[in-house]
Amino acid sequence: MIERRFSEFSQSSAAAGATIPPGTLRAPEGAISSSFDVVAYNKERCVEVDGADVDQMLALMDEGLLVWANVIGLGTVELIEELGERLELHRLALEDTLHIPQRPKLDDYETHEYLVARMPVSTHTLETEQLSVFLAKGFVLTVQEQPGDCFDGIRERIRAGRVRIRESGTDYLFYAVLDAVVDAYFPLLESIGDELEELEDSVTTDQGQDPLHDLTRLKRDLVILRRYLRPLRELTTVLIREDSTFLTPKSRVFMRDCHDHAAYAVDLSESYRDIAAGLLDLHLSLAGQRMNEVMKVLTIIATIFIPLSFFAGLYGMNFDPSASKWNMPELSWAYGYPAALGLMLACAVGMIGFFWKRGWFK
Repeated sequence: MIERRFSEFSQSSAAAGATIPPGTLRAPEGAISSSFDVVAYNKERCVEVDGADVDQMLALMDEGLLVWANVIGLGTVELIEELGERLELHRLALEDTLHIPQRPKLDDYETHEYLVARMPVSTHTLETEQLSVFLAKGFVLTVQEQPGDCFDGIRERIRAGRVRIRESGTDYLFYAVLDAVVDAYFPLLESIGDELEELEDSVTTDQGQDPLHDLTRLKRDLVILRRYLRPLRELTTVLIREDSTFLTPKSRVFMRDCHDHAAYAVDLSESYRDIAAGLLDLHLSLAGQRMNEVMKVLTIIATIFIPLSFFAGLYGMNFDPSASKWNMPELSWAYGYPAALGLMLACAVGMIGFFWKRGWFK
């Protein structure tokens, strides 16, 4: 059975490979039409072009400006293909850009570096999008799935003429983009930390709400979040250690800072996951303890009524005392009924006193 399935998988893979060769560019299903924005700058000037084309980008590069081009949307394959041809981008990197979701990675090509990462979309949900970054001499190209990103701070620094970014090269811009992606996870981690504090209060103070669902969801979300963050830490580690023609030693110093941020984010997510797991265990333990308290009370009540039920059942038997002197002679006694009730009350009080002495009511 296994061999037959493997054979079917091999045949389907071979057929797919025959019909779709490597480097084929196809728009993902449901992708929006692409828009193309360009920010070009040097020490003296800054130019922003919304809705630009490739010719405008190349003209700005010919003027000696450092160009940051951003493609929003993966629906226009012609734009991606033209960028690849005009900027000498590898076809496999372009294919990975359009093939989503792609695992985070860093590929070194002859003319450029290619990086794939997951970029947060919101500070309150785990929704992310694929970000592809091309680093080359003279330009940085970023490609994202949908509008909205975490790069407003970089744009403001460029517009404000900050010396460090305006006088640095594309490698510093590449670092700034990656660092912005890493920093975008911290508001999400902060919101998770706030939610953990609220759940901790709910668990420890017994506010009448069952936090089991929220704790389970939060623990699952933290596992997913760690799956996004750990590759970022590994990517920054590779960028620090491996030699690259596109990263200068000066930029590697800043990349170490980005690595520290990524490592701290990973540690924070793992710490939150441990806290969530601990709160979940504590909640289950307290729930079990409360159930034990209830069962203890019910057990005491049942234990007290066992001998009382015996006496009630004994005196409920229909024996005729006149038929024999051994047939419950106390039934003919004038104080027989009060005596039976007194015996039952004394038995109940005695058992309660015994349980109290043993500490079962504490």
